[in-house]
Amino acid sequence: MPTTLIDAHQHYWQIARGDYGWMGPQVEPIRRDYFPADMKPHLDAAGVTRTVVVQAAPTVAETEFMLGLADEDNTIAAVVGWVDLHAADAVATLERLARHPKFRGIRPMLQDIEDTFDILAPACIAALERMPALGLSFDALLQPRHLPVAAALADRLPDLAIVVDHGAKPFIADGIIEPWASDIAALARRPNVSCKLSGLITEAGAEWSVAMLKPYADHLVKVFGAERLMFGSDWPVLDLTAGYEAWWSAAHELTSGLSEAGRAAIFGGTAARFYRI
Repeated sequence: MPTTLIDAHQHYWQIARGDYGWMGPQVEPIRRDYFPADMKPHLDAAGVTRTVVVQAAPTVAETEFMLGLADEDNTIAAVVGWVDLHAADAVATLERLARHPKFRGIRPMLQDIEDTFDILAPACIAALERMPALGLSFDALLQPRHLPVAAALADRLPDLAIVVDHGAKPFIADGIIEPWASDIAALARRPNVSCKLSGLITEAGAEWSVAMLKPYADHLVKVFGAERLMFGSDWPVLDLTAGYEAWWSAAHELTSGLSEAGRAAIFGGTAARFYRI
């Protein structure tokens, strides 16, 4: 296993900030503040020393909130924020944020946008094509419907480092694997695309089991390889269906057939390379 274990996907938030529009009654158990002190016991138990904190609100203000936390807490190795890619000042905002030493990229909340093809709009492309020169990457919060669009984006911007969050949220609870499996295999043929082994328990639901997750996890390992796959907890969203330690254990069981080098990549090496940690 790697010397540095990295959780490549987690969140912090402060409810009073007021821009978490998705936090309705359906997520009542996690409608409270989460800060690094809340994460510390989980990191200590797993031996994880660095994390990537990812946006949870579609505002630049939330990105600045996360960067402020990163200034104070060394476990935060990288921040993935949000920028309105349709805005006239999108590139200027990216350039300003990129001056922060821990800002690593952006994540538009594509799953919440009705237009599946929104990310291919000319304004979005114009902003995204500036990102490689700024050392920034793109976290793709996808649903299965977006996978062909993500492939088109990867082809259009081959220098843009893209990582698919949560395996593109396959329909695990319903046991549906196609066309997700074929579409994500096609996307994985683009060398600038990586993927996070994260969020699978949430898609499986309260009755999740390692056996339910295994066909999906095995497929991600097969098509991306360990060198383009990275572990993420999606904590505290994870707490809606399982605790941190349960997913940490499940992820290790799901990757137990890999070589030591493969597991080292998934639990640290891939994230360190992708996010320059």
